[in-house]
Amino acid sequence: MRHIVSLLAALALPWVFALAGAQPAAPPAQATTQTTVGGVTVKITPRVTAADAATWVFAVVLDTHSQELSDDLLRTTVLVTDDGRELQPSAWKGAAPGSHHREGSLEFTAPSPAPKAFALRMQRPGEAEARVFRFAP
Repeated sequence: MRHIVSLLAALALPWVFALAGAQPAAPPAQATTQTTVGGVTVKITPRVTAADAATWVFAVVLDTHSQELSDDLLRTTVLVTDDGRELQPSAWKGAAPGSHHREGSLEFTAPSPAPKAFALRMQRPGEAEARVFRFAP
């Protein structure tokens, strides 16, 4: 019975918004991508990746309970476009190396022309393979 009620609500909800003249909230343009390797979780969320933006901005969170986070994200992270261009970050605005939790913004000069897809590649100290976070603008 609960499933039938949920289905009816899901079918009726768009009509309710249309009749009220409102639109349901759109999902975020870019979802957070995360990986966990060796007890360290890295989450990356694109904040600004518009084709007309001068700077692309990514929110970055590193979290662990097993080691100090000593990454120099300006040296260990690169933006890779779908046509093979590699861009180094221009700025890190956030927590300094150390501790078990770091959070901040990683900035890149926007690629021109804008790619159809791109990835952030992060080679963390002590990890055999780079982590790759893929996105489409």
